[in-house]
Amino acid sequence: MNKLVIREWAESDRPREKLIEQGRRALTDAELLAILIGSGSTTETAVELCRRILKDVNNNLSLLSKMEVTDLCNYRGIGEAKAITIIAALELGRRRRDEQPINTPILNSSKRVYEYFKSNLQDIPHEEFWVLYLNTGCKILDSQLIGRGGNDFTPVDIRIILRYALQSKANSMILIHNHPSGTLQPSQADKILTNRITDAAKLMDIKVNDHIIFTDNSYYSFRDEGLL
Repeated sequence: MNKLVIREWAESDRPREKLIEQGRRALTDAELLAILIGSGSTTETAVELCRRILKDVNNNLSLLSKMEVTDLCNYRGIGEAKAITIIAALELGRRRRDEQPINTPILNSSKRVYEYFKSNLQDIPHEEFWVLYLNTGCKILDSQLIGRGGNDFTPVDIRIILRYALQSKANSMILIHNHPSGTLQPSQADKILTNRITDAAKLMDIKVNDHIIFTDNSYYSFRDEGLL
């Protein structure tokens, strides 16, 4: 009886589809390796081949990472290109482990946000509207320029703001725009826009922590002033 290749498996059993549907942590080591090599041999699927390789190193990725190209090429279905792919992936994992964690600032106050982001908006002659997307610990996940305008107007598409929020899996966000004129007071249009974004975000269970107006020398916080 001929063995099924991965593309003939039930869709939920295919490593790539499983990763998309269930997330990377749902996959076994063999399934992750199988994604790297793509195919097995005429007698084994990629997953079966990777299970056999892992069994030979006692399912220890550290031992696997010590194998050379020639060692891996001893397995039927593993050529030089696949062996190099495996070694490269394991080396990336080692380098990631050795890296120092990025010291991401905690943006839980208007002052911290201003100090963190002011260099991005200093000395520009036009308005820009940015959104910072945060996790539950108020650490930044992403920042996006939403709109760029003239001296006193910036077009803002709320749908784009929310799309980025969903893509980054944000728990909350901080709205930011600058006033090149130097005035700190929000306009009526600023207030209306803030309320619209806040209401739209609530429908997706995402909180707007603050809306901060930047000038070169100071800032105005909607949260600090009781407008949020």
